[in-house]
Amino acid sequence: MMLFSKILKTGIATEPLGDGDPDAVELARTLERRIARLFGRALAIREVDAGSCNGCEIEIAGLASPVYDMERFGMHFVASPRHADLLLVTGPVTRNMEIPLLKTYEATPSPKVVVAAGDCAKTCGVFAGSYAVVGPVDSIIPVDVHIAGCPPEPVDLLRGLLAAVDRLARHNLARPTDEARRNPTRPTYEDATDLSKREDAQ
Repeated sequence: MMLFSKILKTGIATEPLGDGDPDAVELARTLERRIARLFGRALAIREVDAGSCNGCEIEIAGLASPVYDMERFGMHFVASPRHADLLLVTGPVTRNMEIPLLKTYEATPSPKVVVAAGDCAKTCGVFAGSYAVVGPVDSIIPVDVHIAGCPPEPVDLLRGLLAAVDRLARHNLARPTDEARRNPTRPTYEDATDLSKREDAQ
């Protein structure tokens, strides 16, 4: 009984949730429209931690928070790569994660797109040269989009996902082989985002 009286006396102690970053909301709505046009359903994302410090994971988790609420914009995480459209990989690839990452990539149905999130996924960051690290993500599996940042903020992740969806849409009918995808110059997330902006302006 004392608990209820204290609750009534204290009242509401939480702060009202703000509207969030308007740029992020507009970006997410653009992403929602393109996902709906390309898939006709939600975008299924399989996140793989290949050996990160968990800094990127904290920002990725922020996408599912009430502030960004990615599921209302047609994106959700899945537990199995067999259900995924996109792989979101973080961290440098450690020796223990090399085979699991390869198996996850192979289990993901085609067409698929791979997004490497964070500086460590591209260059190994502070872990470069470690005896426990095999290399960056693109040394193990083909990467379509890199998202810069240590760690990248949720808005940066949304931009990277938008670039990945645009890339998948452009290659949806004629996807190159995995071997061919290893060799050509891969766009950074900034390059792909600039391309999507040009397409929007047309």
